[in-house]
Amino acid sequence: MKVEIIKCLQDNYSYLIIDEENQTACVVDPGESKPIINYLNNSKINLKFILNTHHHYDHVGGNLELKKKYNSKVVGFIGDENRIPEIDISLEDNQIWKQDNFEAKIYHVPGHTSGHVAFHFFKEKKIFTGDTLFSLGCGRIFEGTYEQMFNSLNKIKSLPEETKVYCGHEYTLNNSRFCLKHDSKNLNLKKKIENIKKRITKGLPTLPSTIKEELDCNIFLRTKDFESFSKLRDLKDIF
Repeated sequence: MKVEIIKCLQDNYSYLIIDEENQTACVVDPGESKPIINYLNNSKINLKFILNTHHHYDHVGGNLELKKKYNSKVVGFIGDENRIPEIDISLEDNQIWKQDNFEAKIYHVPGHTSGHVAFHFFKEKKIFTGDTLFSLGCGRIFEGTYEQMFNSLNKIKSLPEETKVYCGHEYTLNNSRFCLKHDSKNLNLKKKIENIKKRITKGLPTLPSTIKEELDCNIFLRTKDFESFSKLRDLKDIF
């Protein structure tokens, strides 16, 4: 499977997961349709599925036009059936979703929203985390609780370290400043920041990251207990 990173809106990323054998694709979190259509117009790829991690408009804004244009099926969490536009396939926590050569395990990871999920393409060792886990950060807590977000991150960080992490926004450089403030002696973090700056200078995405990089550098995954996590999440909100 090939993953194409598609920039949407101001700082969102959508992801095309392409089965090169069959020239079919899924798109994860199309915040808008135009950049996806522009990419597909220059290829012979058939967009078969739209995967939504959560219902926020900057992750589902392209659903309707893409579904209409390509006759794609919209896939999302069963608990968000009333909030994800045009949902066709409703999935439950820990369910394996398999269609054609696409196969992913669904993790319910509430905190940012109550119905947030991550799509883990375990055979390819890739996870699409939406706004739950960012590189060097985690999502704001809007609908869920601190405890839910803490548990959701623990679920994700238990995956194999080589798993590649694809998240919903290009927040990495700003997140790095917060991590450095609270983990100033972390040499792995300093090295990652150098790489982040090089990529941004070249106009490249800072993603994907890996579970190992996040365990080594992401202050929210490095906290040892719930109390420390809660304090950091509050501090990040006013950073």
